[in-house]
Amino acid sequence: MFSHIMVGANDLEKSRTFYDALLATLGAKPGFSNGNRYFWRQGGGTFSISIPIDGNEACHGNGATVGFAAESPEQADAWHAAGLAAGGSTCEDPPGWREGAMGKLYLAYLRDPDGNKLCALHRPAA
Repeated sequence: MFSHIMVGANDLEKSRTFYDALLATLGAKPGFSNGNRYFWRQGGGTFSISIPIDGNEACHGNGATVGFAAESPEQADAWHAAGLAAGGSTCEDPPGWREGAMGKLYLAYLRDPDGNKLCALHRPAA
C-alpha cells in the first residue's frame, strides 16, 4: 500500500545520525543523500527525511505516528535504546506488550529530534 514515508527535519545531519542508529537495529544500511534529503531502503519500503521544501520549519504531525516492523520484542527494545542514545526521547508507555482490538502487540515508542512520533511494533506469530 505504501511506497515511502517522509518526515521533516530541521537539522538534516542530526536527524541522519539519529535514523542511522535507529534503523540499523532493524537491519537497514546508513541513509544516502540527494542533497536536502536522506533515504533508507529495506524490504521494499523507503523511509526518508527532508528539509521542508517550502522553507518553513519542520514540525511533527499531531496524531501522526510512523510505525516500523520489529522481528522480536528484543529487536524493538534495541531500536528503542538506540533511539534514546542517538538523541530521541521516550513517549507513551515504556516498551512492552499491549492487548487490544488488534490483538497482542509488543510496542516501543520514541520521538525523533524534531518531535516526530515513532513506534517499533512486533506482532507475535498467530
